[in-house]
Amino acid sequence: MKIAILILIALLAILAAFSGIAKITLVQNEVEFFGQYGFSNAMLIVFGAAQLAGGIFLPWRKTRFAAAAVIAGTFLVSLVMLLLDGNIPVSIVTAFVTFLLLVVMKLSWKQPSKNQNES
Repeated sequence: MKIAILILIALLAILAAFSGIAKITLVQNEVEFFGQYGFSNAMLIVFGAAQLAGGIFLPWRKTRFAAAAVIAGTFLVSLVMLLLDGNIPVSIVTAFVTFLLLVVMKLSWKQPSKNQNES
């Protein structure tokens, strides 16, 4: 099970990084899609940088929760836009990936130790 989770984290990190790179480099499809919802090129670059940073920091345990939260947030924004656009197939995939990021967040959330509860 641990290996499956590590593979999932690696795949999510790669997906987030490539998605971020596509936005940072202003790929025409990304510019057109996000532009119709008010994203300027500068906003798209910042949005992509957040995804790229999330993808870079997702593999490390200490930053995994925050990285997964950032990526999930950007994917939720994308999901809303995809639903508004009526793109149901890509919306389903994005929703599933966001769900997987939420699972990673839950698994990486640090539970307080018993000693901390007693103080």
